[in-house]
Amino acid sequence: MLKKSKIPGSAQHIIKTLKNNGYKAYLVGGSVRDLLLFKSPNEWDITTDAFPQVVSKLFEKVVPTGIKYGTVTIIIKGETFEVTTFRKDEKYVDGRHPSNVKFTKELKQDLARRDFTINAMAYDPVDNELVDIFGGQKDLKHKIIKAVGDPVERFSEDGLRPVRACRFAASLGFKIENKTFAAISKTLKIVKKVAAERVCDEIKKLLKTKKPSIGIENMRNSGVLELFIPELVKSAGVKQPEPYHKYDVYWHSLYSCDAAPKENLIVRLAALFHDIAKPECKEGETFYNHEQIGSEVVAKLLRKLKFSNEIIGKVTNLVENHMFNYESSWKDSAVRRFIKRVGLKNIPDLFALRLADCSAMGRKIDNGYLKELKARIDKAIKEENALHVVDLKINGKDVMRALKIKPGPKVGKALNYLLEKVIEDPVLNDKKNLLEMVRSYEP
Repeated sequence: MLKKSKIPGSAQHIIKTLKNNGYKAYLVGGSVRDLLLFKSPNEWDITTDAFPQVVSKLFEKVVPTGIKYGTVTIIIKGETFEVTTFRKDEKYVDGRHPSNVKFTKELKQDLARRDFTINAMAYDPVDNELVDIFGGQKDLKHKIIKAVGDPVERFSEDGLRPVRACRFAASLGFKIENKTFAAISKTLKIVKKVAAERVCDEIKKLLKTKKPSIGIENMRNSGVLELFIPELVKSAGVKQPEPYHKYDVYWHSLYSCDAAPKENLIVRLAALFHDIAKPECKEGETFYNHEQIGSEVVAKLLRKLKFSNEIIGKVTNLVENHMFNYESSWKDSAVRRFIKRVGLKNIPDLFALRLADCSAMGRKIDNGYLKELKARIDKAIKEENALHVVDLKINGKDVMRALKIKPGPKVGKALNYLLEKVIEDPVLNDKKNLLEMVRSYEP
C-alpha cells in the first residue's frame, strides 16, 4: 500500500478540506503511480467532484489555470497543486484537447478518460482508499504500458499519447502492451498534428531517462520517429567500418545517447545526433565531412522541433567539433586554437560527448589522451593567454583609430586577424605590437 508519509502535508490538507466540506477528493495520475513504484512524485494532481468555483472559495490562493477544463491551481507555501473537477471529455477535434467537457459526480468516468491504466488510479489518503478500476496495479506489477479502454480511441483523442507511451516505456523500463503498441501506427495521422513544442517537451523528458534508446526504438518501430526525426531513421542499417565500430550508425547513436550523462540535455542531444549526416556522407567505408554537414542538419532539425537558439548553438558546436583528433605532438598554439574554436565553456561537454561516443563503439578504447589535453588546456588558461578577442590588449576603438575607419565588419576581421597572431605567439599581445600589426593589416 502507499506510504502517506511521502505525500506533502499541503496535498493532504487540500483533500481533507474538500472532504470536510462534503466533497470527494483524491490524488490522481502520475503521483499515485509513482507512490506505488516507491518513487518520489514530481507533481501532485488532485481530482474532486467539487466545481472549480467551489474550490476557489475554499482556499486562499487559487489561480484559474485551466478553468475551461475544470482545472484550478492551489498555491500553498510556494507549492502548486492542480485540482480538477471529475469530468467526461466530449469529442476531440484538434487531436489534443476535447472540444468540450462535462462535469460529473462519478470518479469512474473521470478515470476512464485518462491515457494509460497505470495513470488511471486514484488515492484518498484520508480514508486510505485506492481506486483502481482499470487494472493499473496489475500492469505496474507486470511492467506494462496499456491504454485505458480502446487504445485507438485513446490515441485518436490526443496525438501526444503515443509519444508519451514510448517515453514511459523508457522512463519506467516497461513494455508497451501489444494492442496499445499496434494502435500507434493506426493513429499516426493524429500524432502528426501534435505541435512541435509538445513533441520537444516529450523528447526532453525522454532524454532524462536512464535509457532513452528504449523510447526511441519504440518510436521507430511504431512509425512515430519517421514523423519527427526521419534523419535518424535513415541511419538504421548504415554499417560502419570494423574494428572501429561494432554497431550501425543508428544503434551507435542510441547507445551513445544512453552513455551520455542523463542530467545533461546538451550532451545527450549531441550524442544522439552527432553522426546524423553519415548516411548522406558515406563513400565506401568513409564518412568524410559528416561532422560539418551534420551540424547543419542538426540545426535545421532542432529548429523544426522548436528547441531554443541557445540549445541549438551548443549542440551544433559539439556535433561540428566531435571529430577532434588530439596528439601529444600538438604545439601549445594548437591547443590554444582548439580552445578558441570550441569555446572554453563547451570543452567539458565535448569531452563528455567523446566518452559517450567511444563507449558506444563496442570495443575498449584508451581515453588517456583526454586527461593530457585537459592538463594542457588548464595550463593555457593558467598562463592567461589570449584566447578570445576580448583578451587582446587593444579593442575595436583602437583599431578604428589606427586604420581611420568607421564601425563595420572590417573592425571584427582586423581583431580576429590579431587574435590568430597572438594565439600563435602570446608575446605579441602587447598594445604597441598590436597597433603596429593592425596598421599593416590589409583585409
